[in-house]
Amino acid sequence: MNRKLIRNFCIIAHIDHGKSTIADRLLEETNTLATNKMKNQVLDSMDLERERGITIKSHPIRMEYKNIDGQIYIFNLIDTPGHVDFSYEVSRSLAACEGALLLVDAAQGVEAQTVSNTYLAIDNNLTLIPIINKVDLPSARIDDVKVQIMDLIGCSEGDIIEASAKSGKGIKQIFNAIINRIEPPKNRIDKNTRALIFDSMYDNYKGAIPYIRVFDGIIKPGMIAKFFAHEKEYEITETGHFVLDKVKTSELQSGDVGYIVASIRDMSHIEPGDTITIKDRLSKKPLDGYKKIKPMVFSGLYPADSDEYDHLRQALEKLKLNDASLEFTPETSEALGFGFRCGFLGLLHMEIIQERLEREFNLDLVTTTPNVIYQVHTKDKNKFNVDTPAKMPVAGEIISILEPIVTAEILTPKKYIGAIMNLCQKKRGLYKTTHYLSPEKAQLHYDLPLGEIIFDFYDKLKSLSSGYASFDYDFKEFSDASLQKLDILIHGEPVDALSIICHSDDAYHRGVALCSKLKELIPRQMFEVAIQASLNNRIIARTTVRALKKNVTAKCYGGDITRKRKLWEKQKKGKKRMKRIGKVDIPQEALLAVLQVEND
Repeated sequence: MNRKLIRNFCIIAHIDHGKSTIADRLLEETNTLATNKMKNQVLDSMDLERERGITIKSHPIRMEYKNIDGQIYIFNLIDTPGHVDFSYEVSRSLAACEGALLLVDAAQGVEAQTVSNTYLAIDNNLTLIPIINKVDLPSARIDDVKVQIMDLIGCSEGDIIEASAKSGKGIKQIFNAIINRIEPPKNRIDKNTRALIFDSMYDNYKGAIPYIRVFDGIIKPGMIAKFFAHEKEYEITETGHFVLDKVKTSELQSGDVGYIVASIRDMSHIEPGDTITIKDRLSKKPLDGYKKIKPMVFSGLYPADSDEYDHLRQALEKLKLNDASLEFTPETSEALGFGFRCGFLGLLHMEIIQERLEREFNLDLVTTTPNVIYQVHTKDKNKFNVDTPAKMPVAGEIISILEPIVTAEILTPKKYIGAIMNLCQKKRGLYKTTHYLSPEKAQLHYDLPLGEIIFDFYDKLKSLSSGYASFDYDFKEFSDASLQKLDILIHGEPVDALSIICHSDDAYHRGVALCSKLKELIPRQMFEVAIQASLNNRIIARTTVRALKKNVTAKCYGGDITRKRKLWEKQKKGKKRMKRIGKVDIPQEALLAVLQVEND
C-alpha cells in the first residue's frame, strides 16, 4: 500500500458538539458499514455511552474513501470523548495521529473543552481542520462562531468548513480537507520497528490486546515483540486493523493503526504510552510517549459480599488495561472490610468505572466518599500524600496541610458573569483574568481548590448559566490551607468511611449538616444511637436516633402502678445492656451522606 494514501486523524470537540454524529456520517459516506449495521453513535460500543449520549472511550476505525481522481485513500479515524474527565483519552488519541477535525457547535460556539483540546492538538503538532457543525439549526450563529475559531487557532475564514452531520452538508468538503491538508505518515518501513501503544483491551481467549500506531518498520505474525517498559518477549500471532470489529491482516507497516495479539496474559505488561519493537529489528530508543496523568479524586470501592474481593481485583485489573488513568491499591476499613482505594480523574470517571464494574462484572459494590489527595507536613519533617482521611495523622503532629489547586477556565455568556463569580468566591476561588472571545461571550480564569469543585460545582455552574457555561480545569500546584479532619462517630465508634477533610471555616456547619443527614438515613435500632461530629477529639455536633420501643405495659389493665414501673425498669436495664453490646449496620445511602450534604 502506498503510504501517501494514508491519513490518520481524530475528531476533537467539547461535549455534545457532534463528534460521534460526524463520525457516523463519515462511515456512511465511505460505505464502511452495511446500511443494516448503521445506527446512531455507531462507534460508541458500550451501553453506558448510548444511554448517557457521551463518548467515554476512544474508538479507532479504518475507512476506504474513493476520491474524484479515482485514488482510494485509507482513513484511520479515532473518535474521542469530550468531557473533561476523559481528557486523557484525547491525549492518547492525538499521539497516534497527524491531523484533527476541530468541531464547534454553531449554536454554542467555542467552549472550554474546545480550547483545551485545541491546545493539546497544537502541542502534538497536529494539522487542524476547523468545522462548524449544526449550521442548519435555527439558533446557529455562524459568523460569530467563525470569529471565535479564527481568534482561537489563527486560521483564515476560508479554512473553516460549514457542515451539518444531520443533513450531510459539508461532508464532501471535509473529505477533501482531510486529503489535501493532513500530511500522510512518513514512509519509514526500512527503519527498525517502533509502535506506540495508545490503548488496549482484554479478551478471555486471546489475552491482552494492545492497540498500536506503527511509526517505524513493519510488524508481522511470527515476529518476537519486545516492550521498553519491561524485559518480557512475546511472539506475535495475529495483526489487524479496525473496522467495527477487528479484521486480520498479514502485516502492519509504518503509518498503520491496528492491533496485535501475542497471548499476553499478564495485564500489567501492557502500558499505554509504551513502545513496542521487534527482536530482529530492534530499536534502541523508544517513541516519545505522552505524559502519564495522575488521578486527583480518590474513593474506596468495597464488595458488598467479602467473598467477591478477588473478583473485584481481577475486574479492576481488566478495566485498568482499557483505562490507564485508573489506579487502585488494596485497603482495609473497619466498617467495610477489604477493598481497594481507587484513583479517578473526576466524579464522572468514578461513576462510569463503578457502573462498568457492576454491569460488566456483576459486582455489588459499596463506595466511600470521594476525596482529593493532600500533602501533609509533620513535625518530624516528613512529607507524604494523604488520599483518605483515615491516613491523616493526629492534629498535634501536623505542621501544615497542602491542598491541590487547579487553574479553571469558564466560558460563559456575558450576562451570567456576576453569578458565576459569586459561585467561585464561595468555593474559595482566586480570580485571575477575564477575556472576551466576542461581545457576548467571556472567558473567566480562576484558581480553585480541587476539593471544592469535585462534588457539585459543575451542576451549580450549569444551573446558574441556564446550561450555557462550560468548564475545564488543569492541575496547577499544592497550596497551604487551613484544613482539618472531621470525624463522625456512630454509637461511640469512629466510622472511617464517613470521615472528611474540610476547611476550618466550614467544619462546624459540615459537622451539624452531616449529623442531621445521617439521622435521617440510619435506621432505628432496639437501642438509642448517638451520632457525633468530632474535630480534633472535640465533639462539635450531636444528634440521636431514638430507640424502637415496645409497649411492655400493654397487657396491664388497671391495678397498682408499681407493676408497670417494674416492667419499665426491666425494659430500661435491657436497653442499657443492648446499648453496650449492640452494633449499628450502616446502609450505603448513609455512606454517601457527605455528597448529599455538599449538594444541599
